[in-house]
Amino acid sequence: MKLNDTNRNRGNAEAGTGFKVGCRASCRKILARAKAAIFAESQQALQSQERLLRLALNEAEAVAWQTGYPHLVFPALATEKVQTVIAWDRQQQSVRRANPVLVLAA
Repeated sequence: MKLNDTNRNRGNAEAGTGFKVGCRASCRKILARAKAAIFAESQQALQSQERLLRLALNEAEAVAWQTGYPHLVFPALATEKVQTVIAWDRQQQSVRRANPVLVLAA
């Protein structure tokens, strides 16, 4: 009787592990698609700052994975970070236009 219970518990543990692996893989696919969509949507606004855009998305993904629901947190967090990068880039462009001498000094 105990042997059957042990085998049954082991089977349940293995099924749970398979479920976890499947969930993680599914979540990674969802995040990859969301990341690609946000990148494509934001790339035009940040043509000269593609590296910053990728860094912002990577940071958002890393933070999202620290939560229990990365697939739900990532899109909002990524959008917020991308908007911050866009605002920073626009500010930098306005400074460059207002002070062309500073651009030449760099």
